[in-house]
Amino acid sequence: MEAFSGLPRKLVVAGVVVDDRGLVLITQRRADQSLGGFWEFPGGKVEPGEAPSTALVRELDEELGAAVEVGAVWDVLHHVYPTFELVMIVYGCRLRPGQAARAVEVADLRWVWPRDLPGHDILPADRPLVGRLVAEGPPPWPVPRTSSGG
Repeated sequence: MEAFSGLPRKLVVAGVVVDDRGLVLITQRRADQSLGGFWEFPGGKVEPGEAPSTALVRELDEELGAAVEVGAVWDVLHHVYPTFELVMIVYGCRLRPGQAARAVEVADLRWVWPRDLPGHDILPADRPLVGRLVAEGPPPWPVPRTSSGG
C-alpha cells in the first residue's frame, strides 16, 4: 500500500480524443507552463463543485476551441510529482460533428497513431496511457455517455 505523501492533491481530467480512423490527439504544453514542451492528452483541472465530465468539456473548448462528446471513464491514474499528487480521470472522447481542433491554449497539437505515441516526449503522469493505447488501441466508440453528474 502506498503511503500518503502529504503533498497537495490535484484532481484533473484528460480526454483520449479519437477520430474515425483511430488517430489520437495529443497536445504540447506551452514553454511558459511547468513541464513546457512535453506532450500530453488534453484536459485540465476540475474546479470546485464541477462535475469531471463538465470540466473536460470546458477544458477542451478552452484549449482546442472545439466541442467534444465525452464517453465513459477509460482510466483513472495517480502520479506523484515533486510538489503535488495528481489524480487524473481519463475519458474517451470524440470531436462533435463539424468541429476541428486547433492550438488555442496549447503550443501545438498532433493526431497520431497509438503505436507512434512512444516517439513523443509525454508527460510522466500520462505515460501509462501511452502503454495502454499501444497495447489495446483507443477506447471503443460509441461508448456509453456519462451522466450529467459526471
